[in-house]
Amino acid sequence: MPTSFVCDMDGVIYHGSRLIPGALEFVRRLQDGGHRFVFLTNNSQWTPRDLKHKLDQMGISVDESAFHTSALATAEFLSRQMPGGTAYVIGGAGLTNALYSHGFTLTEKDPDYVVVGETRSYDFEKIEHAVRLILRGARFIATNPDLTGPSELGITPACGALVAPIELATGKKPYFVGKPNPIMMWTALATLKATPAEAFMVGDRMDTDIIAGTEAGMRTILVLSGVTSRALIETYPYRPTLVYEHVGEIPVGELA
Repeated sequence: MPTSFVCDMDGVIYHGSRLIPGALEFVRRLQDGGHRFVFLTNNSQWTPRDLKHKLDQMGISVDESAFHTSALATAEFLSRQMPGGTAYVIGGAGLTNALYSHGFTLTEKDPDYVVVGETRSYDFEKIEHAVRLILRGARFIATNPDLTGPSELGITPACGALVAPIELATGKKPYFVGKPNPIMMWTALATLKATPAEAFMVGDRMDTDIIAGTEAGMRTILVLSGVTSRALIETYPYRPTLVYEHVGEIPVGELA
C-alpha cells in the first residue's frame, strides 16, 4: 500500500495566492504514485469547494474530497458527541455548511453549543449573544486556536482572537478541535482510511502541524518554506521525523 500523506496548505503548498516552488511536482508525484492524500487547513471559513477552486487557479487539480478543514473536523466531532444537536454559530460558510451536513440545526435560542470559527462577519451583538448563551449552559466550542492568519494584505485575526472576548466575559475556555488537537489528524486519517503508522503529516509549523502529527502517532515531515527555520527546530522538545526545504524535495515514492 503506498504511503498516505496529510498535508498542510499555507506555507507548504502556497503563500497566499502564490504557489510554492516544487508544490505542483509534489502533488503530481502523489497522484502518479497512487498515494492517498488530503490537504488540511485550520481555517474554518472555506468550504472544500472554495479550496478546490483556489488550487485549480494555481494549476493543481484535485477533488473536493481531498480537503479536510477544522470546520469539518469540528462538525464530525460534535455529531459524535451529540447527534442531531443544535448550535449557535459565529463563523463562515465552511463551518455552517459542515454542521448542516452532519445533521446539526443552527439556532439562536437555547442551543447545545456555541461554535466559533473564522469569519469576517463579527460584531458586538454576536459576542453579547454568545456570552449569554454560554452563561445559560451552552457548551463552548471553537474550530482552532490560531490567533492570527495570513491574508493578501498581511496578518489578520483568526479564531483564537475571535473567541478571546467571549472567553474573558464568561470565564469559560472553549474546546478547540483543530490543530494541534490530534482529533483533527484522526478525522483526516479516517477520510483516507489510513492508520497513523501508514501516514506522514507534512507541515511548516512545529507548534501545530508537527506536534499534532506526533501526538496522533504519525511520522512527520517539516518543510522550511513556511514559518520555521532549522535553528527554531532545536527550541522544541520534540522533533520532526524528516526535514526538507520544501515539498518538492520530498522523495514520495521512497518513503515507507
